[in-house]
Amino acid sequence: MQKNLLAWYRVHRRDLPWRRTRDPYAIWLSEIMLQQTQVATVIPYYERFLKEFSTVQALTNSPLDRVLKLWQGLGYYSRARNLHRAAQIVVSEYHGKFPQTTAVLNSLPGIGRYTAGAIASIAFDLDEPVLDGNVERVLCRVFRIKMSPKETATHKKLWTLARTIIPTGKACFFNQALMDLGATICTPRRPACERCPLRDICQALKNNEQNDLPIKKRRPPSPHYDVAAGIIWKNNRILIDQRKPQGLLGGLWEFPGGKREPHETLEECLIREVREELAIEIEVGEKLTVVKHAYTHFRITLHAFECRYRTGRPQAVQCADFKWVKLAELENFAFPKANEKILSVLRQKYATQSAPAIAATHPEL
Repeated sequence: MQKNLLAWYRVHRRDLPWRRTRDPYAIWLSEIMLQQTQVATVIPYYERFLKEFSTVQALTNSPLDRVLKLWQGLGYYSRARNLHRAAQIVVSEYHGKFPQTTAVLNSLPGIGRYTAGAIASIAFDLDEPVLDGNVERVLCRVFRIKMSPKETATHKKLWTLARTIIPTGKACFFNQALMDLGATICTPRRPACERCPLRDICQALKNNEQNDLPIKKRRPPSPHYDVAAGIIWKNNRILIDQRKPQGLLGGLWEFPGGKREPHETLEECLIREVREELAIEIEVGEKLTVVKHAYTHFRITLHAFECRYRTGRPQAVQCADFKWVKLAELENFAFPKANEKILSVLRQKYATQSAPAIAATHPEL
């Protein structure tokens, strides 16, 4: 198995930018970005990140807002927050040099068992296994594992198997070969078994079960929520607020609003949410746009309204911060993807007309 896979990898390995270096910082960055994100999406983000933050020290010195802005559009923003925090720890506790054991790597924010194994094997040539979705799929098919890899016992078995099959001293290339095989040949649908270097030993192929493995657990349907958001104008400025650092989309900026409660209109929802979030009163105007967006475990329909600020002095009651900004200044802030779609509509609307001349009832900022 090992000989055939490594021979295949020497010929068919993907030419990826993070494979042109053995710098632990660059490899760590790529592995964090690749978590639940496709390679083609990651490449431009990886290159922009390294251009601005060429070292772990440079990343540490940057404010989190700038890190989030560069991460904007990549999703799963807790990765960016953990990246920034881990960089600070590497600099302050390890003098800017990445630790070389999986146990210590695993203790850094955002680094789990897979990422620790990837950094240790690829950057430091340690014989540590990796187990991501691609590797899981290859192992389940080659060894005909007919249990869901999401079950604890099966997952543990796969980790043991991944370690057992590593050829001594060759984990760096062997792990990457397994990942490439899963990404390009042993794909979730219609695997190219005729081109697979492991076809002669693959037990799933032998039993014509390659399309049935790995066993998948049924996912429950995702709940749906209606959400209202306000583009709150005061003269030629818009009020935005920053989410608290903990939780979903932490640290990002957004147009104020929230989930609609039962028996509540969208307009009533928006007035209540803005009052709870910022302690101000608004007047809800015309609907600007509607955005449908799916997160990992739920879906939303986001209804965006243009609003007029009425009374009250804004306070960060249920948010981390707030700002009054001009439309052109919004590009300086990191917004979630759904809010970015609202912002795009807003820019188009006012590309050929002035911002609404809305006077506040009480000109308090």
